[in-house]
Order: sequence, then C-alpha cells, then structure tokens
Amino acid sequence: MDNIRLSSDKHNNGNEKDVYQTTSRANSFDVEEPLHLQSTKRDLKARHALFIAWGGTVGTGLFITTGKTLATGGPAFLVGSYVFISILVYFILTSVIEMATFLPVRGGSMSRYGSLFVSKSLGFAMGWLYVYSFAILVPFELTACAILIDYWQPGINSAVWITILLVLLVVLNLLPVRFYGEAEFIFTGVKLATIIGLLILSFILFWGGGPDRKRLGFHYWKDPGAANTLILEGDAGRLIAAIATVISSLLPFTLTPEMVVGTAAEIKDPMRNVPRVAKHFTWRLVVLFFGSVIGISVICPSNASSLTSGSDAASSPWVAGIRQAGIPGLDSVINAVALIAAWSTGNAFLYLSGRCLHSMAMEGSAPRIFQRCTAKGVPIYAVGATSCVALLAYMTLNSSSATVLNWLLNLVNTGGLLSWVCCSITYLRFRKACEIQRVPKSQLTQRSPLQPYASWITLVVFSILTLLNGFTVFFPSQWSTASFMSAYIGLPVFLILYFGHRFVYRKDAWAIPPEFVDLRLDPAELE
Repeated sequence: MDNIRLSSDKHNNGNEKDVYQTTSRANSFDVEEPLHLQSTKRDLKARHALFIAWGGTVGTGLFITTGKTLATGGPAFLVGSYVFISILVYFILTSVIEMATFLPVRGGSMSRYGSLFVSKSLGFAMGWLYVYSFAILVPFELTACAILIDYWQPGINSAVWITILLVLLVVLNLLPVRFYGEAEFIFTGVKLATIIGLLILSFILFWGGGPDRKRLGFHYWKDPGAANTLILEGDAGRLIAAIATVISSLLPFTLTPEMVVGTAAEIKDPMRNVPRVAKHFTWRLVVLFFGSVIGISVICPSNASSLTSGSDAASSPWVAGIRQAGIPGLDSVINAVALIAAWSTGNAFLYLSGRCLHSMAMEGSAPRIFQRCTAKGVPIYAVGATSCVALLAYMTLNSSSATVLNWLLNLVNTGGLLSWVCCSITYLRFRKACEIQRVPKSQLTQRSPLQPYASWITLVVFSILTLLNGFTVFFPSQWSTASFMSAYIGLPVFLILYFGHRFVYRKDAWAIPPEFVDLRLDPAELE
C-alpha cells in the first residue's frame, strides 16, 4: 500500500502540517484513557452489515407515514418523490462510501470526515447534529410502536408499552455489538420477507386475484386521481402538493447513507465489506422503496379516510389497502410486522446515536466520560445518555400522538437535510485534497463516475429543501407556531453550534487547505 495511506512520524509537508492536524485539543475534554476503555470493536460480520443495509432503518417511514404522503400528493407525486429522493440519496451514498472505504476509521461517523477534510468546526456541528437526530428518531419509533399496539389493546395506557420497549432497546444496546448485529439480522429478515410478500400481494390484486375478483390495475390513479392539490386549487395547488410530498417522503431515507458509515466503524475487513454493503443498499432503494410505493399506489386510494387519521395503525396504507380488498386477518399480521420494524429501527437509531456521541468524545468535542467503553467495546455512558432522549416518547401521554409524530418528523427532516448538505461539502473537500496531494486512483477503489458533479447537485437541492421544510406553515390558513418551530429550529441550532465553535477556535482556518488534509490511515484502525 502506498505510504500516503499509512500513518508515520513525518509528512511530506513537514511541520507546517501540524498547524491543521492535531491528535487532541487543548481543552477540558482532553483525556488519556487506557486503550480498552476507548475502543469499540470490529465485531460486526459481513452478513450483519448486509442485512442492516437492506433494512436497518426500514420502519415507521415505510410502513405508516407513507399513508399521509399518499394522501397529500396522490400516487403520481408519491412515486415521483421516491424516485427523485432515491436518486439524490444514491448520489450521497457514492460520496460517503468512497470516503469510508478509503479511510475506514474506527468509531467514525460523517462528522469525523467533516473534521478531517473540512474543518473542526464543521465536524463539531455535524457530530452533535447526528447525536440529536439519531436520538430523536428513537422516541419517534417508540411512539409509533405505542400507536401500533393500541390497534389491538386500545384500553391500556401507552406509557406501559413505551416503557417495556424502551427497556428492551437499552438492554440490547448495552450488549456487545455482535448481539445488535444478530438482532438486526433477524428483524431485517422478517421485514424483508413481509415487504416481498406485500409486493406479491399487490401484484395479485393488480390482476384481480383478491376475494372480490376485481382487477385493480392502476384504477386508483384514475379515481380519485393521480395527483392531488394542497391548500390552493389548480396548478398552484398541485405544485404545493408536489413539494410537500417530496418533503414528506424524506423520512424513510433520512440519515441512511450515514448509517452505512457508522456500520463501517465496527465491521470486520471494512475495505472489502463496506463496498458490498453499499451495493446492497442500492438494491434496497430500488426494491424496497420504489417497489413499495408502486404497490401502495395500486392497492390503496389516496382519499382513504384512515390515511389522514394519524392516530392509529389503520393510517398505514398497507392496512388500508388490505381492508379495501376485503382480506380478513391480514391487517393484523401487517401491523405486527410494522411493530417489529418500528422497534428494530429504534434499536438501530439508538445504536447510531450512542456511537456518534462516543466518536465526538474521542475527538475531544464531548465530555470525556463518553469515551469509556466496556471490555466488550460498548460505549456504555454514551448509550445511557442518548437513551434519555427516548423519554420524549412520553409526550404522547398528554398530547395527540399524531401531533407529536409530526413534530418529531419535522425535527428529523431538518437534521437529515442538513446532514446531506454537509456530506456534499465534505466530499467536495475530500476530492480536492486527493487531487492536490495526487492520491493514486488505484487507492480510490470506490470512486463513482458521477462524482463530483453529483455532490454539487445534492448540495444545491438539499440546501433548497432545508429552507422548504415546513413551508406550508407560511400560508395564512396553515400557520402553527409549534409546526414552524419544529420544522426550522434545527437550522439555527446547527448554525449556533458551528459559529460557536468557530468563535472558540477563531484562530483556525475556515477550511483546512487541501494540501494539509490528513489522508493517512493508521493500520491499527483496521485491526
């Protein structure tokens, strides 16, 4: 391997590089700990990572909130939105996989690459963005679990189910990472089997194989129609509906490419297995996401009253479609799988949130206590701290669960969009550094011919969508202070984190000069 990748005591640029590359910061978070207390373990096997790529974050977004999205825009806008976002997310995937394969750092996340390739300030802001975004998704999924259980047991207080499921999540995340991998392997297998079964069911109903022998075809594209209007009538209303559908469709995709990077930090032989994970992730976009929305558009009308109720499991478009087809008993089976999917996804997000906080502590950007790991490589204090955010799920006890879900959804959307903007910037700086330092193409094994053009596209598009998230509140008839705050609070928080760090370290350059970016890999990272 070329020595540009390996850690050494000297660098071609001499001591000048030390201005930008430091192993620790002179602040109160710095600490020296025994190595076994600092390191996570590369104990995820390839099959674990492959199944996590296929279905690790397939949960509430695909099984439930697609119902609201369908009701908002109609089948044409739903399918079009998923195609549009899938392409953009694929662009993000190609960039993050190139970086994660070239420098598979342990305990890493996209914030680590932001610190390495752009600036410590961007890495700091991205790190805390990931910590709270992944953590916020946990109560989102727990709330969805409570809604799903209420489908069968409406008389029991949701706090009971939230407590039981939360305890199970925390216990599983305190076990060695291989147990997390095995759990996701099993749960993802159930989710994949169910989605494939639903796609087959949609195909059968398409050709008239239901109990009433009615051939559906694309009937619901004609009646009630392919595209809806929103707030206004005519073309203006359809434009608003199209934009709102795109924004509402973001949830199943949110932070999923970053999840591959997080998995790369604890997978065995990352240089070989990470590209395999990326390939499977691409197939997930095509089969699970695109296939699912086509199936939903076939079996479920966009004007089904249950889609907009938002207060129970009947708001799932799969359940609504199965009821419409008159198939008895199957709706309960689908809800059981949706419950597994929601809990499994909450498990994945709690894992990622804890690892991100641990990574921040390792970089000196979070209190040093979060560096500590058990002998089995579990960042126990980081997991405990991020688990506390899940207590937000108890908000459903005093508010409408639909309202709480909407607030959390808006917060998550903002975090996901900001992350993708930062991923684009990070990749462009990485690309520039590789060109300036003349990194051999043989070492950039995952470089996509779409890059860097794809990253420029995602930078512009996701910046625009960040500003449009929650845009409907600006119509006089739609104003809601709570919705406005949840849709946009993430943006000023991110800017405060970034500029606050810039103020503290104002002597640092705004961006690391590309010739000084550290592109070396410590061989110990691969052990």
